[in-house]
Amino acid sequence: MVKTIPIPGVGKEGYPQGLRDCGEDNTLDSKLEFLQRLVDSLPDATLAVAADGKVLVWNRAMEDMTGVKAEEVLGRGDYVYAVPFFGERRPILVDIALGKGNSWTESYEKLTRKGHIVVGEGFAPHAREGKGLYFWTLAAPIYGDDGRVLGAVQCIRDIGERKLMEEELKRLSTRDALTGLYNRNFFEEQLLCLERGRFYPVSLIICDLDGLKLVNDAWGHDRGDELLRRAASVIKGCVRASDIVARVGGDEFAVILPGADKKTAEKVMRRIKMAVDTDNTKHSDFPLSISVGSATAEDGSRPLRQLYKEADDAMYLNKLANGRDLRAATISALKTALAGKDFHNMERMKELACSLGNAVGLCQEEMDSLRLLVEMHDVGKLGVPDDVLCKPGPLTEEEMKVVQRHPETGYRIALSSGELARIAPYILQHHERWDGTGYPQRLAGEDIHLLSRILSIVDAYDAMTCQRPYRPALTHQEALNNLKQGAGTQFDPRLVSIFLTLVPEGED
Repeated sequence: MVKTIPIPGVGKEGYPQGLRDCGEDNTLDSKLEFLQRLVDSLPDATLAVAADGKVLVWNRAMEDMTGVKAEEVLGRGDYVYAVPFFGERRPILVDIALGKGNSWTESYEKLTRKGHIVVGEGFAPHAREGKGLYFWTLAAPIYGDDGRVLGAVQCIRDIGERKLMEEELKRLSTRDALTGLYNRNFFEEQLLCLERGRFYPVSLIICDLDGLKLVNDAWGHDRGDELLRRAASVIKGCVRASDIVARVGGDEFAVILPGADKKTAEKVMRRIKMAVDTDNTKHSDFPLSISVGSATAEDGSRPLRQLYKEADDAMYLNKLANGRDLRAATISALKTALAGKDFHNMERMKELACSLGNAVGLCQEEMDSLRLLVEMHDVGKLGVPDDVLCKPGPLTEEEMKVVQRHPETGYRIALSSGELARIAPYILQHHERWDGTGYPQRLAGEDIHLLSRILSIVDAYDAMTCQRPYRPALTHQEALNNLKQGAGTQFDPRLVSIFLTLVPEGED
């Protein structure tokens, strides 16, 4: 049996059988039953009300959405259908379609009218057993043959998943994926909003993560990303929840402090510096360094973009002031990291290199560069996996290619560090051969820099006389014999001859 109720105003004796108990199988009843089954099969929750506000239709999808059975609302008026959604009797969209309740239009987002049809979105806090429901809804009046309004129908669709997706897309459009901070687009939008607002004074702090390119070149982007996340966490932990922290560049962060004067900004910067020191006690093997600068606008007399430039300039001055300490810390970190990948007798290498350098008449500046080159020539091996570098057997072709990239990696690291930039070309060339068959540039003869040629001899001698995972050490005499064999092919023959006089044959 299909339960129905009459629609007042038309039909035999004023009541066509809109919905009623059907016992006889006649044409009208069959059509009504088909119509009811059709309404019940609709995927959208659907209700219909008569012109007097009484409920005519409440389909199964509406029962599922509200938890209210049709028997509880059919034939009832006084906005009873609003209670499952809003917790009170009030007009909803179906009433607006009837020309009632227009004062409630603000309850709906994106409310539009297409002829007599009204479409909108909203949130029903009492739906889904109080969990709430984001919905899309459409309502339209129902007309009789004579053009009179008999009632209205409304369908409601759950758009919760779509809303969540929209919110996530909105979040992603304003957030930096790596750090979770706001991104540059959001930051610039907030600057524009603040210019129109009443939040003065406004302070801006620019923070720059020192040495990120060097870290990426030496240890890889995973380690660089780790530093960025640490920096973001440190900065975020030093400001108020109402302040805006954004990653505005590869290694640059910005903090907007609404209502903060110059003294407040300086306190925040000191707090950031202290937080960096605290963080470094937990990561002493990989310290964090952040340069900071700030600027403050007391009123709206100048654009906040100008404030950004002032803060950025102040940050750069801070970076320059700390440059010497930063460079020293960088070199120290590189040496420490390199020590774990190095099999050289470093002191003996420096002694031999300086002896050979003196013998060929290097000046003091060149001698200083040579000492530094001996210490840092293999810095590119920081990018070579330990299982390749320490492999006890022969390397595969692919593994050899990885190892042979270390002069180029070392070159990039040296250029990034500042202090090592002067020896970067020599690092790049220290595996070139006199006959032009070396790598990576295949330079030959005196096209290879003198310091690189000196290093290649000292490096080869030390490598041959030190034990390696894949072979025992050679004797002093065996190493000298190999140098003589390589003179004119691998090594500068003149330098080999001089080196042999510095380390006489027969000495072990």
